[in-house]
Amino acid sequence: MQCFIKRNKKNSTFYLYLGLTTATVDKGKFLMAARRFRRGPHTEYIISLDADDLSQGSNAYMGKLRSDFWGTNFKVYDSKPPHDGAKASSSRSSRRFGSRRISPQVSAGNYEVGQLSYKYNLLKSRGPRRMYCALECPSPQETWENSLKTKFRKPMGTTVLRNKAPRWHEHLQCWCLNFHGRVTVASVKNFQLSVAADPNDPTGSRDEETVLLQFGKVDDDIFTMDYRQPLSAFQAFAISLSSFGTKLACE
Repeated sequence: MQCFIKRNKKNSTFYLYLGLTTATVDKGKFLMAARRFRRGPHTEYIISLDADDLSQGSNAYMGKLRSDFWGTNFKVYDSKPPHDGAKASSSRSSRRFGSRRISPQVSAGNYEVGQLSYKYNLLKSRGPRRMYCALECPSPQETWENSLKTKFRKPMGTTVLRNKAPRWHEHLQCWCLNFHGRVTVASVKNFQLSVAADPNDPTGSRDEETVLLQFGKVDDDIFTMDYRQPLSAFQAFAISLSSFGTKLACE
């Protein structure tokens, strides 16, 4: 799925669109939006299906991304339980959300469905970031349709993703990745994620070469976001949002 994100720096808002043509960026179909909020030592990105109502009390609330003080560790929360028996987060913001419940369809809490981390960059601004993600995703053997049907019956497996390491280009004197024309502006935010190797799988059945999510800059405030199953649009958007903002321990 080829998408793009438009950023509005003035109000810290991000809009996700599905690309409708083969062009890198077109008018697109609106999918969801997010707004960045500062809550004490943490930063939160509230994700909603309504671009005009970005609050946790909204019927359009999808979930959120929450960072630590350093901006290098994140947790992804879904507004709905990922499976039967899932427990909601006991964070203060979740309790506030529960107390403001306005519809039976709105879950009374946030359910943790993923974690992301950015590793220390020993070369500081001269070197690429290192990313690690662990997300609850359907099994690769399941079709996306079947995985949706069984979503609320049993826990999903954990998919571990790592960023593909860029290569140093001697002629250009920079770190490079092949985005196949979908990314045109050099940026420390650009990344590609693939399934991490499993040390307990000697056959190496996991495909480390297939990119499940790639994100990169094409203009001052426009970024492409391409993803494939088992990731959902919500998960891909949340991961991409983590790339914005300062990483105090990385940069």
